[in-house]
Amino acid sequence: MENDAPFEIIAAPAKVWVAPVGTAFPAIDVVPGADWLLLGKAGDKNISEDGVTISHPQSVEVFRALGSTGPRKIVRTEEDLMVSFTLLDLTLEMYRRMLNDNPITQVAAGAGVAGSKKLAMQRGRLVSQFALLAEGPSPYGENWNLRFKVPIIVNIGEPEIVFQKGEPAGLLFDLQAIEHATEGFGEIEAQDAERA
Repeated sequence: MENDAPFEIIAAPAKVWVAPVGTAFPAIDVVPGADWLLLGKAGDKNISEDGVTISHPQSVEVFRALGSTGPRKIVRTEEDLMVSFTLLDLTLEMYRRMLNDNPITQVAAGAGVAGSKKLAMQRGRLVSQFALLAEGPSPYGENWNLRFKVPIIVNIGEPEIVFQKGEPAGLLFDLQAIEHATEGFGEIEAQDAERA
């Protein structure tokens, strides 16, 4: 479709999936399978218009010498990978992702008892870890994928749900990658050709 060109300028939403740490990432041209949970009942249609933000904050040290006014060397001392978005899906299946993956308890409907689901709100000391896959369109062609594959990430956010007239309540996901022993923060993969 000509309206999508030039492909390197991307003006489209992203979808986000999560899975247990160690789950294999799918091939770039394959829809994630049952091991990957799409966040939001309707995927990117449940993400606020603020979109999905992926940032790479860092700290650097600048070294200057006595005989020069300019920097002589700069070294990176810290770096992070952050992913954030607001999910407009208040089902307990999504809310539990904000609350350390606490289990949902089902109360069956019966005589004089309405059916319900329960989710404990206390997160506890340990922080649950998971893998993340964020996907948008490739900068190299139509109907191809661009993926951010993060092997270990945690929710460091402080969820705050606001119920108000005329505005959807959402879950703020504020995620931080943890360095994997061999894969670091993961990788960005962009499809640039069809399968042979």
